[in-house]
Amino acid sequence: MAVFERDGVAIHHDLEGVADGFPVLLIAPGGMRSANDKWNAMPWNPRVALADSYHLIGMDQRNAGRSTAPVSGGDGWATYAGDQLGLLDHLGVARCHVVGMCIGGPYIVGLLTAAPERFASAVLLQPVGIDGNRDVFDDVFDGWRDEIAADHPEATDADWAAFKSNMWDGDFVLTATREQVAAIDVPMLVAMGNDQYHPSSTSREIAALAPDVRFLERWKDDESLPATDAAIRSFLADHTPGVGGRPGG
Repeated sequence: MAVFERDGVAIHHDLEGVADGFPVLLIAPGGMRSANDKWNAMPWNPRVALADSYHLIGMDQRNAGRSTAPVSGGDGWATYAGDQLGLLDHLGVARCHVVGMCIGGPYIVGLLTAAPERFASAVLLQPVGIDGNRDVFDDVFDGWRDEIAADHPEATDADWAAFKSNMWDGDFVLTATREQVAAIDVPMLVAMGNDQYHPSSTSREIAALAPDVRFLERWKDDESLPATDAAIRSFLADHTPGVGGRPGG
């Protein structure tokens, strides 16, 4: 475990796998509680599946898991993207793959829109999205707020309300418009969601809009998992540069 600190923010992260392998940024499931150990309960766990081939950078997002940060009404998706790119800068990673699940989907789409040059490819596993389900994300945010509010006397009710609005009042995949997704040229593998948090419509639309996508419709049942593992490993290998993503490497 390591920590990246700046401006009162402490981002805890795990560095695993092959130390000199091509880097992979891992953005875990869990909604507002996105922390690296959440992967351990998932049907496909990159901390295990990719550890023999890649240098894995597994984040706890701010105020999730072991990471901490102040809370303000200006917080939102861009705040988290700043943490994610800031961590890569801190570690000297100029370019990497990114693998995310659940809330990792919007985080990844935001990163590919803001800084596509930093990513060789992206894997989105059951990305969250808005399709008649906004109330479930309001509930997730409110539950998370209740858990941590006592640790954040700096945040007023108005701050929390603005923060929630910044995160969950958007549409589609929350961090980009359909036009922006259609302009993403970073290769993506999208594994379809199939529940109220991860609507299949969001996965299908991302796959239909973006120009370079491999789409997995069935991927997380026991029968499909071996093929899923092979597909993800093949996809990442196909897009791993011959020279590593760190400066000078």
